[in-house]
Amino acid sequence: MVIPGDTWCSSNGYMSNYDMQGRSVSVPDYERALQEDMDLVNVITKIGELMAERGFPLKDMSSVIRSINQNSVEDEMTVSSRSGASMSETPLDRLLNRAKADIAVELSWKINQSGPKNSVTYTLRGIDAYTNKQIAAAQGTGSPSYSAEIPVLLEEAVIERMDNFTAQLQKHFEDLRDNGREITLNIRMFDDGSGKSLEDEYGDCELSEVIDDWIAMNTVNHRYSLTDATESVMHYEQVRIPLYRQNGMPMDTRHFVTELRKYLSKSPYQLKAKVITKGLGHADLIIE
Repeated sequence: MVIPGDTWCSSNGYMSNYDMQGRSVSVPDYERALQEDMDLVNVITKIGELMAERGFPLKDMSSVIRSINQNSVEDEMTVSSRSGASMSETPLDRLLNRAKADIAVELSWKINQSGPKNSVTYTLRGIDAYTNKQIAAAQGTGSPSYSAEIPVLLEEAVIERMDNFTAQLQKHFEDLRDNGREITLNIRMFDDGSGKSLEDEYGDCELSEVIDDWIAMNTVNHRYSLTDATESVMHYEQVRIPLYRQNGMPMDTRHFVTELRKYLSKSPYQLKAKVITKGLGHADLIIE
């Protein structure tokens, strides 16, 4: 899905304040930008056309925003056993989560004027929606032109670099196919005074070892990194989960961690736990 970059939104006055767990931050106001800036709509359409021609059909951002607005945004942002959403989810997280878009194609540009001629300087970045890592990029300045239409200027500027950009995207998709999708996972113990910890023993293994063994057996090529482990917290990064479940349905972060929750709920562990997702690629499993 093509989205306007933060730099473009800030330069054009399309930012709004957003409360993130009591802290005020500025975030792009995508809905207002689409409603008020026809150039943005035309540019997104043009980039979508160029991508589709190269075998990369895109989600339409305006359609996704309408879908979000048809449902209560407040419900989307409420932590509950039903939704599992997190109050730290940003508007971009909601947008990508609803669209189920693997890649955000972030676009920023500015118009340069030299007498009667115009040119456009642009930055195009492919961002993995699960990890927020940049996996493709293109940037440059187009040749001066008498055209004043921004989509035309942008097409002329990006056309020679578009094949390389999509080749970088294709390489990323091949990595996902071979090595799985990357997520981040936190295991936490709920501090209720019960005395339970990740060091509790079940047979010959501590609970932390049980969890680590399960993740090792259920990740692609056993690829993951345990970066921190205490009696109350385990922090996993670069956890490579399969793209698909055994029934052929797509695998996502929430479903993967829910499978771990179900495993721990069975004998001999019989532990209660709650899954809280934070964006597409991060989840907390909180054991009670």
